[in-house]
Amino acid sequence: MTMGLDYTDGCVNLRDVGEYINLIVDKPILPEKVLYRGGSIDYINSDADIYRVKSIVNLRNRVDFDGRDAAYYHFPMANKVEKYDTTQKEVKRWLNQIVRAFENPGLAYPVLIHCLSGKDRTGIVVASLLLILQIDVEAIVEEYLMSEGEVDRYLILQAIDGIGDVNTYFAGVDLDLVRHHILSDQT
Repeated sequence: MTMGLDYTDGCVNLRDVGEYINLIVDKPILPEKVLYRGGSIDYINSDADIYRVKSIVNLRNRVDFDGRDAAYYHFPMANKVEKYDTTQKEVKRWLNQIVRAFENPGLAYPVLIHCLSGKDRTGIVVASLLLILQIDVEAIVEEYLMSEGEVDRYLILQAIDGIGDVNTYFAGVDLDLVRHHILSDQT
């Protein structure tokens, strides 16, 4: 029997993406304390509980409480759309909008990317960014599978396969600039 996630106990699936990728590949290939992922921040009372992030990327349909010090970016996607099918026009447009935000030199780091559970929408966005950063697919899948709740290797592989070549999929985005902003020393 699978237990549901307790959303009242902080931010579920909160973790430092760089730290976990570095642990998975057993060498420092990504900066740490730059990209965080997690679930709902509705029950977070202090910015210190979410690593004092400077930017929040909300992927839920619902707007977050606005009493935070961080810059706020909202990229909702209708629940009826199958996000793991990255070949869909709506999903491609959504992912391109999100990745385009990482082109912005004004995007302050560290950044928290979150949705309700921090695994589905967040997993797809984080996988997209990791693909752009040229991280090995198996490491991306392993990082995704570390999330609590129902996660499925097949679904994240479907999303990754649907993206295919990042240069083609994100043709309207300056991927070198995205890489530069994420990989630069942000601390």
